[in-house]
Amino acid sequence: MANIYDFADRAAVVTGGARGIGRAVAERLIEGGARVALWDRDAAKAEETARELGPAALAVAVDVTDYGSVERARDATLDRFSRIDVLVNNAGIAGPNAPTWEYDLDAWRQVMAINLDGPFHCCRAVAPVMIGQGYGRIVNVASIAGKEGNPNAPAYSASKAALIALTKSLGKELAAYDIAVNAVTPAAAKTEIFSQMTEEFIGYMLSKIPRGRFVEVEEVASLIVFAASKECSFTTGSVFDVSGGRATY
Repeated sequence: MANIYDFADRAAVVTGGARGIGRAVAERLIEGGARVALWDRDAAKAEETARELGPAALAVAVDVTDYGSVERARDATLDRFSRIDVLVNNAGIAGPNAPTWEYDLDAWRQVMAINLDGPFHCCRAVAPVMIGQGYGRIVNVASIAGKEGNPNAPAYSASKAALIALTKSLGKELAAYDIAVNAVTPAAAKTEIFSQMTEEFIGYMLSKIPRGRFVEVEEVASLIVFAASKECSFTTGSVFDVSGGRATY
């Protein structure tokens, strides 16, 4: 049985919450008593997931690369929940697999826009709400690629490394407000993001994991919900590893 953290009277936002790791996180938050806004660019899938999760879930269509869209999503969430206590920046894409000198310029910009600009936009929009409340938890879903670097995935690796740095910077800025900002660095999980990768690259990632398997979305969600809970009361600007032993630091 999974640990249940107390999220009674808390309201959370999970980007990319319609599927994969985001959905697993939303399920755990709701299990702990939270109301959860599923921010996702796939409005239909978000609505479907919200129906399946029940009345505590709210589907909100958002494009995290567009700051105006993020502001509207924030306002819609506040209209429904009156507060935002937890922000989980989970939305992301892998991008194509290619060496740096052959990497498509538009693909680079798209990966950066979603994986880095998106979390920045969400943090920028939500942090003032949390400051006003005097409480908050922000969890950024980075990747082991942001620590180790994956060959033929320069945009993904760079975007996740930058997200780790953003986490450390924002964590210091918000430490005095009882707002913890932490990141998790999972190894690859078998989600729809695999459809963006070559079989050769998937095999490479598996070969680097000492556990000998891919991480389950529930295992990543377990660590995220701890970092999103009030029990994570001192650690901020930190990185929680969930790479199956791959991380070297």
